[in-house]
Amino acid sequence: MAVAAARLPSPGGLRGLARNETLRNRVIVAGLLLLGVAYPFFYRMIPSAIPAPDLNNLIVMSYYAILALGLNIVVGFAGLLDLGYVAFFAIGAYTAAFLSSPHFDIHLTWWIVVWVAVAIAALSGILLGAPTLRLRGDYLAIVTLGFGEIVPLVFRNLPGDITGANQGIRPIDPPTIPLAGPWGDQLSFSNSNLQLALYLVLALLVFSYWLCQRMRDSRLGRAWMAIREDETAAASMGINTVNTKLLAFALGASLSGFAGAFVGAYQTAIFPESFRFSISITILVVVILGGMGSLRGAVVGAFALQYVNLTFLRWVGQYVNPPLNSVGRSTGIEFLENFVLHSYNFLIFGIVLVVMMVVRPEGLLPTRERKAELHGIGVAAEETAATADEVATHETALEEAGEAVTIEDLPPEDQKRDR
Repeated sequence: MAVAAARLPSPGGLRGLARNETLRNRVIVAGLLLLGVAYPFFYRMIPSAIPAPDLNNLIVMSYYAILALGLNIVVGFAGLLDLGYVAFFAIGAYTAAFLSSPHFDIHLTWWIVVWVAVAIAALSGILLGAPTLRLRGDYLAIVTLGFGEIVPLVFRNLPGDITGANQGIRPIDPPTIPLAGPWGDQLSFSNSNLQLALYLVLALLVFSYWLCQRMRDSRLGRAWMAIREDETAAASMGINTVNTKLLAFALGASLSGFAGAFVGAYQTAIFPESFRFSISITILVVVILGGMGSLRGAVVGAFALQYVNLTFLRWVGQYVNPPLNSVGRSTGIEFLENFVLHSYNFLIFGIVLVVMMVVRPEGLLPTRERKAELHGIGVAAEETAATADEVATHETALEEAGEAVTIEDLPPEDQKRDR
C-alpha cells in the first residue's frame, strides 16, 4: 500500500528542527537585547505622534515578563491554577525592604538581598503548596486565591514598626556598584537612573528565561508536562506527583520573589496597595495571551499587554476622552462627562481575551505541542510533509480502509532506522 503523504519526521529531521528552532530563538533574543540596550539612546527621537513607551514603562514590561515566566512554570508547565501569585511578589519586595532600609537599620547590599528574597519566596511556595497540592482544579485555585489576599492584608495590618502598615517602607537602598566616574562615587540602579535600571532588569530577564528554558528541557520539566497532560498516568509511571508539583510551586514563587526584590529596590519604596489581586489576574492573562507553556509567549505577552496598558491606551485616550467629555457636558450624561479610556483597561483586556479564545486559543506564540493539540492531528502541521487538513484527510482515509502503516510501508532508510 502507498504510504500517506503526511508522516512523522525522522529522528534526524527532528534534531534538525530543534537546531533550527534553537538558532532562531538565539537570533531573536540577541536582536531584542541589542534593541533594549540601544533603546535609551534613540527613543526620545521618536515622534510624539507615535506611542513609544518611555524607559519606566519598558522596565515595568520587563519585570512583568519575569513574573510571567515564573507563573508559566506553575500554570503552563505543571498545569496548576495559581490565583495568588502576587503574594510571592509581595514577599520578595518586603524582604528587600526589611534587609536594605532604615526600617530595621539593616543595609545589606542588594546583590545578596535578592537571593535571600528568592529563598524566602521559594520557602513560602513550599509552605503553601505542601498542604494544598493534593487539591485539584477549582479547589486549588480557591486556596491560592485566599493566600494571595491574605499576605497583603498581613503586611497592611501588622504594627507599623514591623511592616510599615499603610505607610509602607521607604527609602529602600537601590542596587549599587562602587564604581567612581562622571556619575559620582557609584552606579545606582534605581528610578533615579532609568537607563541603568533598564539594563539590570533586562539582565535579570535573560537569566530568568535561560533558567526556565533549562528547567523545561530537564527531566523535571518533562515530569511537569506529564502531570499537566494526565496526572494519573504520570503517577502510574513512577512520578511523585505531589513533590513534583511542590517544586513547580517553589520555583515559580522564587521567580516572583526575584522580581519583587528588584521592584522594591528600583522604586525605593513599597506599599501594601501595590500588591493587589489584580496583579495576579494580569499575569495569568499574560500567560494565556502568550501561550501556556511557551517561554517566548510569556515574554511577548507581558510586553504586549503592558504596552497597551501603560502606553497605547493613554495615547488613544488623549484623542478619545476630550470629545466624549464634551458630549457628556453638553448632554448631562455623567458617564461620558467623566469617561477616561484607561480606567476601562480590564474590560478591554477581557474582551481581547475572549476574542483570543475564539480566534487563536493556543496564544500568540504557542508551543508546537499546544498548537498541534488545538489545530493538528497527532503532530504539528509544520513538522509533517502536509498541512493539518491533509494530515486529517490521510488519517481518515486509513481508518476507513481499516489499514495501518507498518514498517514495511516506510522508505528503506526509515526501515533501517526503525529496526
